[in-house]
Amino acid sequence: MTEVDLALFLLRVWIGVVMLAHGIKHLQGRDKTTSWLESIGYRNAEMQWFAMSATEIGVGILLIAGLLTSLAAAGTAAIMVVAYLTVHHTAGFWVTARPDEGWEYVATLLVGTFVLGLMGPGDWSVDAVVELAEDLDGWLGLAIVAGGGLSGAGQVAMFFRPPKG
Repeated sequence: MTEVDLALFLLRVWIGVVMLAHGIKHLQGRDKTTSWLESIGYRNAEMQWFAMSATEIGVGILLIAGLLTSLAAAGTAAIMVVAYLTVHHTAGFWVTARPDEGWEYVATLLVGTFVLGLMGPGDWSVDAVVELAEDLDGWLGLAIVAGGGLSGAGQVAMFFRPPKG
């Protein structure tokens, strides 16, 4: 294994752990999360809660395993674009901004997904074992992740209506 493989492993697993933890938190906090989604302007907050929780858990598991890494990174990119557009962009850069956190955190995870799409999962991954890694990384992987980001923007356009005032 090379230093690049180790770096990709660490990046992929850490982003996967973060996403899995968020998904479990949202899954366990159904009422709180649904109420929060409604309060910020989501239509059909119950469906949004389910989609958010399932996506975060699913991409977390896939990233940790290194399975379908570019597709999992695309799902993560979608979630980060949604988070940026609905909550974080108005608070400025710093995550310590209040009452909402700034966008440095979501941007960092988003950049990590683009790195994974472009570079692939590394040798310590299921994708490498089944010889799928090279088929879904590089420019194609980058395009897949970018498509995930665009799908997140589409989800916001369809379901998010921030309160006026």
